[in-house]
Amino acid sequence: MSNMPVANFRIESWLPAGLGLDDVISLMAGFAAVAMFVAVWHALLGNRVLERRLAQIADKKEAMRRVAVGAKRQRQRVSPSGVMRDLVERLNLMRSKHATDSRMILARAGLRSRDAMIRYLFARVSLPLAFATVFLLDAYTLKLLPIPSQFRLLAAAGCAVLGFFAPGIYVRNMTTKRAKRIQMGLPDALDLMVICAEAGLSLDTTLARVARELEEAWPELAEELSITAAELTFLPDRRQAFENLDQRTDLRSIRGVVNTLAQTAKFGTPLAQSLRVLAAEYRDARIIRAEEKAARLPALMTVPMILFILPTLFIVLLGPAGINIVDTFSRR
Repeated sequence: MSNMPVANFRIESWLPAGLGLDDVISLMAGFAAVAMFVAVWHALLGNRVLERRLAQIADKKEAMRRVAVGAKRQRQRVSPSGVMRDLVERLNLMRSKHATDSRMILARAGLRSRDAMIRYLFARVSLPLAFATVFLLDAYTLKLLPIPSQFRLLAAAGCAVLGFFAPGIYVRNMTTKRAKRIQMGLPDALDLMVICAEAGLSLDTTLARVARELEEAWPELAEELSITAAELTFLPDRRQAFENLDQRTDLRSIRGVVNTLAQTAKFGTPLAQSLRVLAAEYRDARIIRAEEKAARLPALMTVPMILFILPTLFIVLLGPAGINIVDTFSRR
């Protein structure tokens, strides 16, 4: 059969008995039609599923947007910060010169959010009225403070003045405490900067790494260094980042570090050696301040000893003798 010529080849001889060529053609056409139908159905089904999924995502996004907008409106209506913001914007306090000066004061105190600025301006406006109102209510109803009636209006004016200056006093107190913490942690930061500089790190990476290491011990100094590291990456003038650090802290020690970093960036002087000298100087200054506090301690303890310790000591020593003298004279 392998020697059969091609001209004598007939496909019917290869088909099973009872199955003709027309039957094979019909079966193949049927299989092709079924395959085409299944392919078209799957294609249309896939598009429908994709469209349905996209529609569900769009509906979900719209629902989330409505919920967010509704919650935001509700917060603005209910929260006290919304009332403060409305009052500050109506009085146009954010564009005043006082607001420009207050922004730097709050930054030195570590308060950099917009809500802090709004609360500060709202307090400067509302506290004088609140203090005066509370005092007048006490003067005419409760009368807890023994103020004569002829001095009530003058005392109310004094309360209003106190309410006007109270936010500034509070912020200055926060600024002083923050400056002391920054100054206390500066020698440790300089030591870490010396180590990073000797390891070959750049100034940006050094500040970021030191800020990350000091985050637990000295968070205020770590915050300032991280802000400076971020400004060094996107500000066109690197000296501007150092000047911003100086303005935010307003400390002589930070000013010395800023001058050293600016000199290093401009002239290429050795950074590690300069920072090592500054670290030793600031550490000695910190020790000197601690010794000064210890030297002032006896003078500060004199008044509490006179007021609280010596009277008790006199009572313990002279009390029995005084009792005996009283008993002796009473018997006579």
